[in-house]
Amino acid sequence: MKKRKLHSVVMLLLAAFNYATGQDLKLNDREYFEQQGVNVLVYNNLFTGGFNDEKNAGIELIHHGVRTAQGGAVRLSNTPEQWDLVPDILNRKVDRAAKTVEATLRYKEYNFDSRIVVTAKGKGVEIAVYLDKPVPKALEGSAGFNLEFLPSQYWAKNYLVDGRPNLFPRYVVGNTVTRPNSQKPKQFKGYVTSDDRGTGKFIHPLPLETGRTFLFAPDAPERMVKITSQDTDLMLFDGRMLAQNGWFVVRSLLPAGKTGKVLTWTVEPNAIKGWVRDPNIGFSQVGYLPAQPKVSVIELDKKDKPAKSASLFKVGDDGKATKVFTDKINPWGDYFKYHYVKFDFSSVKTPGIYYIQYGDTKTNNFLIGEQVYSKITDATSDIWIPIHMNHMFVNEAYRVWHGEPFKEGYRQAPPNTDHFDLHAQGPTTDTKYKPLELIPGLNVGGFFDAGDFDIETGSNISVVQNFVKTWESFKPQRDQTFIDQKQRYVDLHRPDGIPDVLQFIEHGTLNLVAQAEILGHMAQTLSNSVLDNYHHLGDAASLTDGLPYNPKLGPYEVAKDGRSSGVKDDLWAFTSREPELDLRAATMFAAASRALKGYNDDLSARALTQSKRLLKEATALLANQKQDTSGRGNAANMATNLQLYIATNEKQYLDRFQLLLWPALERNVSGNLLAALDAIPHLDASYKGKLRPYVVKYKEYIAGLEKNNPYGVPIGLTNWAGSGDVTSFGTTVCFATKYFPEIIEAQHAFKATNYLFGAHPYHNYSLVATVGATRPKAVFYGNNRADFSFIPGNVAPGILFRKPDHFENYDDWPFLWGQNEGTIGGNTAYLIFGSAFKNLIK
Repeated sequence: MKKRKLHSVVMLLLAAFNYATGQDLKLNDREYFEQQGVNVLVYNNLFTGGFNDEKNAGIELIHHGVRTAQGGAVRLSNTPEQWDLVPDILNRKVDRAAKTVEATLRYKEYNFDSRIVVTAKGKGVEIAVYLDKPVPKALEGSAGFNLEFLPSQYWAKNYLVDGRPNLFPRYVVGNTVTRPNSQKPKQFKGYVTSDDRGTGKFIHPLPLETGRTFLFAPDAPERMVKITSQDTDLMLFDGRMLAQNGWFVVRSLLPAGKTGKVLTWTVEPNAIKGWVRDPNIGFSQVGYLPAQPKVSVIELDKKDKPAKSASLFKVGDDGKATKVFTDKINPWGDYFKYHYVKFDFSSVKTPGIYYIQYGDTKTNNFLIGEQVYSKITDATSDIWIPIHMNHMFVNEAYRVWHGEPFKEGYRQAPPNTDHFDLHAQGPTTDTKYKPLELIPGLNVGGFFDAGDFDIETGSNISVVQNFVKTWESFKPQRDQTFIDQKQRYVDLHRPDGIPDVLQFIEHGTLNLVAQAEILGHMAQTLSNSVLDNYHHLGDAASLTDGLPYNPKLGPYEVAKDGRSSGVKDDLWAFTSREPELDLRAATMFAAASRALKGYNDDLSARALTQSKRLLKEATALLANQKQDTSGRGNAANMATNLQLYIATNEKQYLDRFQLLLWPALERNVSGNLLAALDAIPHLDASYKGKLRPYVVKYKEYIAGLEKNNPYGVPIGLTNWAGSGDVTSFGTTVCFATKYFPEIIEAQHAFKATNYLFGAHPYHNYSLVATVGATRPKAVFYGNNRADFSFIPGNVAPGILFRKPDHFENYDDWPFLWGQNEGTIGGNTAYLIFGSAFKNLIK
């Protein structure tokens, strides 16, 4: 047995030696270390703290095309969580002659600075930590240097620690101890991420292994990394002990009482000799209409020599593939890290099953046919949206998605309260309710915002507007959902005789009208009072105990009558008044009142009453504030007046709309054209004529997109990926084509579907978990993300840009919200686009 174990170790080490080849790392012009197959970024992306989960920052390793390590920095815990403190980066210095990148890190909460110097060293980098002052007493045994590795890229792979073999676990394993809360480092703004259930202790994970030489994945050369330290122990932790989104963490504690160079690591990522990234053949996983443009965008490693041609194969009835079309590829050029070429197979119009072959790479099968787009919104409207209905029990066949949440209702958020989800209660409540007083009547209607269970008022306003626009523009009669407001019960795949979209409008309006009537204006949010239940995963009904909090009871005690408890888990209403939000609500209420008329006349009338009142009050409040230079207030006011004119036919609203519209188009035609197009059916021909030059200007904007990137759509470069921008672009094109077909060609709408369904950077999976896509993404950031699953119909934010030149979208790791989280606002905007697109191609 010992011989067999020794033989395994020897074989792993030999494999590691055989693959440890490649050139030395160089500091490139984009200020990161590079060789073919390996990029080491050093504070190109900075920590921000708070809401961000900080898995996109620090020292990062992009290993054979995949970002596999990140977070390299001095951290204050073994396995940092979201809302743990992160360091401010005071400066970043690049010294090309010395081949170093240096950054100064500061924890202002502890008056603690450190300096990180990363130096190219052969095939790897040396990471050194310098201290001018010793580690503060409060952080001795807590402050250490961490580097985190992506679990999905390492589980089931081997690792060696000082020659001892082991296996990265697929599911979290390991040991923990508990320590007194007094020893726990501070968290962001004093938040607490866990419920200690009255024990006064926190969980402290213990290392899986400790040693001086770590060799990760010697059995997988594309992921092999060697980490050594001559002056300190290396420890390996499983960050999933505390949070499902945790990574594998390599860590060394900073020594107490020392200054100068206190810690040194050498990190050597393996570079496979001659490695070239496989081509990413972008195409629509949903397929193509016979008559539409069909252009594949192929993303290539810059070291890859472009092939001269690509081919299309058709799968016959006998299962055999036949080459039916070959043509030369067309060069587009470089876009950030990669080179792009295009393959146009528009001339192929015969319905059937096809795949593309470029060199040795071939795609999965896709369809050409007349019905390929017929189901692109069905999963979103039938499944994803009703699952996100709050205050309802949602059932699907044998499965319960969630019980009825928040039966105990919402309490008034106390003044001067900062919220972890970027909200704040101001110095007063702005309502008649006292701090922590129960506000009756708010636990009705509304939609979960995203992968959490709060009602973000701004999002819900947009959602109802999206439903109304879908209803008024296309009158979808689809009915696949049973919705009963009295029973507070939803059953999927069960028609009830009422169009689902009309019931969605009702459900969203119920909550928002309740806010306006009960509070007197719109709440910022109805959200969690404690952080521990904000990051809850699982059934929303189990997020709280369903009982109002009773301060007379002890912690976790239940009253004898069973009607209250001592659990501080009730949700709060953040009610500081925001006139701009009220204006947006006025817009939505005006639109909803029209849609609900004849279906729920009482709710329709209430919505119209609140629209007029909020418009009047919010306009007066804004007039007394400092001038809004952002344009957001004017945009909201513009849309509100248009919706009120459509609802009431009163000329005063039309005049105000037109007064605001034309300057808005001058400032930003791409952002405001859709609102202008919405007015066409309700105004005369002279309005359409006046709008025409702006549509011409929008055509120029489209031409600019085609020069900007190979996909010809707006691609976002922020910490939230750009599917929403692409959806909005596609919707605008669909409506512009409807009213101005001689200016805006319908073919531009296919750029949006192509991008959403697979023709985008990084991979070619559909960003929509849609019915009809041959290969949709497999995992999304939803409230079931811990299951590495998805909710059908979800739309991912998409391809996330990491500075300075890397796009990514993990399909094996759902927890990065900026690339994988579907939102109720984004998914209902997709419902509009999908409906408009299907209408366009009829």
